[in-house]
Amino acid sequence: MKPKFFSKVLAAALLVGAGVAGAADRNSAPATDATLQQRVGHEIRMYPRYTIWDDISYRVNNGQVELFGAVSQPFKKSDIDHIVRDIPGVTSVSDQIKVLPLSDFDNRLRVQVARAIFSDPSLSRYAMQPISPIHIIVENGHVTLTGVVSTDSEKNLAGIRANGAGLSFGMVTNNLQVEHPGHKG
Repeated sequence: MKPKFFSKVLAAALLVGAGVAGAADRNSAPATDATLQQRVGHEIRMYPRYTIWDDISYRVNNGQVELFGAVSQPFKKSDIDHIVRDIPGVTSVSDQIKVLPLSDFDNRLRVQVARAIFSDPSLSRYAMQPISPIHIIVENGHVTLTGVVSTDSEKNLAGIRANGAGLSFGMVTNNLQVEHPGHKG
């Protein structure tokens, strides 16, 4: 009878100890802003509702996080704010995230532009990634491409394809960054 009792007490003590150790890990602050910057980026990318229709950028300074960008749904703004506030080491959050207008027209336009871009054989590989590096932000009929592509030619092609998605000329702003400038795609 005694061995069972002691094994139960030992198991309970181990569980409590693991819980305390886990809590200590969650409450320990990252060593630097660089570490915190990586963690914020990771948490945003891992947010399950972060899509190609959203674009969030951030800055970290002495544990203070500033969030920028745009999201396609109001709940995403609040979710991301809460996620970032819960990161150990974050001392404050300045949430400058813009909620894009809820519009059936904009929703249709998002899909049209995505189809136009990702149906091109040179750009289709970006659609197959878990988190596409190309983001399509649509606000009142105006399209902005953000994110990263590998080459200048991919950036230009994405802009051309987006403009060809039934948009008026000048309705697309191509803010894609090029990972390998000058490289021919």
